[in-house]
Amino acid sequence: MKKTVVIDVVGLSSSLIGVHTPFLQEYIRRKHLSTIKPMVPAVTTAVQSTYVTGQWPAEHGIVGNGWYDRQDSEIKFWKQSNKLVEAPKIWDKAKRLDPSFTCSKMFWWYNMYSTADYSVTPRPQYLSDGRKAPDCYAHPASLRDELQAELGTFPLFQFWGPGANIRSTQWIADASIWTDNKYDPTLTLIYLPHLDYCLQKFGQDFSRISKELGEIDAVCRQLVEFYEKKHTEVIILSEYGITNVNNPIHLNRRFREEGLIAVRVERGTELLDAAASKAFVVADHQIAHVYVNDPSVYKKVRSIVENTPGVELVLDREGKRKHNMHHSRSGELILVADANSWFTYYYWQDDARAPDFARLVDIHRKPGYDPVEMFMNPADPLIKLKAGFKLLKKKLGFRYLMNVIPLDATLIKGSHGRISEDKSFHPVLISNTVPAGQELAATDVYGVIWNALNGK
Repeated sequence: MKKTVVIDVVGLSSSLIGVHTPFLQEYIRRKHLSTIKPMVPAVTTAVQSTYVTGQWPAEHGIVGNGWYDRQDSEIKFWKQSNKLVEAPKIWDKAKRLDPSFTCSKMFWWYNMYSTADYSVTPRPQYLSDGRKAPDCYAHPASLRDELQAELGTFPLFQFWGPGANIRSTQWIADASIWTDNKYDPTLTLIYLPHLDYCLQKFGQDFSRISKELGEIDAVCRQLVEFYEKKHTEVIILSEYGITNVNNPIHLNRRFREEGLIAVRVERGTELLDAAASKAFVVADHQIAHVYVNDPSVYKKVRSIVENTPGVELVLDREGKRKHNMHHSRSGELILVADANSWFTYYYWQDDARAPDFARLVDIHRKPGYDPVEMFMNPADPLIKLKAGFKLLKKKLGFRYLMNVIPLDATLIKGSHGRISEDKSFHPVLISNTVPAGQELAATDVYGVIWNALNGK
């Protein structure tokens, strides 16, 4: 099979390719730029799973970055086991046909315990004293130690949170090159998250994001030049485009007003008790799953969401089937926000009663996605000084709580998840194997990768 690399530039759309991305602008002049129609949900884990299986969420089961596990009665976000993806992957098919085929997964999601030959993914150390130490997980296990010896510890705190910057994306690119030089895999999948940060924080405000566009452009140049020297078929793509928003929707607060949400009070703060709630919302960017534990309130819940400003679509059983989301992990209803809106997970009415994790970067305990984790509280003029003091405590081995995240959802200016009407904001695919200007379905990407591997 032909050596192939798929470079996933998160958030890239044709609206961003221009003066601030000189390499990509020149690159598309000699390659073919096509677009991918956004799927529901247009979020990282679901889209990546569709790309590598060729199936919709109804078949592979990844209905979002997180969902309510009805068996465990818990909301779970950002899990990592590849066994959660309930469909065969492209590298499994390739291995059956070509025993010499190998695959490298560099930070694509659901990376752990997959059948890929080489893989690396974020995996912090959670120490018994409460500290979180940067680290990554790799297969084979020796690859983690070799990469960190060569490149330094994976910069976890630059991968997500207020400190997110180009360092993490550059580390992933360098690690991909190092891994390729050692193992020479047939297929490499590379995840470059850099644009996700600035676009969600600032939207498409080029006065605020031009620096980041130039940084990701340079990383793309580095990778393309490396792989082209090795006569590799290069595919650059994205999962979604990010559009401007200005309206956070707090549906769990609305449900609470109607007596649908149950909370537990611990140490003066409130914790959402999902299993004890009659109904609740799992928010994921511009998509929200509504889980209804008590069937007697279904009509009431549906009336609430249908009459909530900013909710564009309410997908019931037939709607979920139409959008290929009829999987048991999905909520009884799935909501899609309008162009200006996105969903928060917030359920408390008084910020003084918010749980301690609300002010932390804590992607696993929050019962929904929280993009506000990319900010330090701008209302506190001493916030950077306080953060520095907390870091000093960490270095000295003391317990610390990095509670610097604001509770102001209006800070977020960009989001994704819905199907944008404007194709200039659709995800892109850049490759000579697809005619320029063609619109692909998300499930078609599997075939594009497969054809590249087979030299078509």
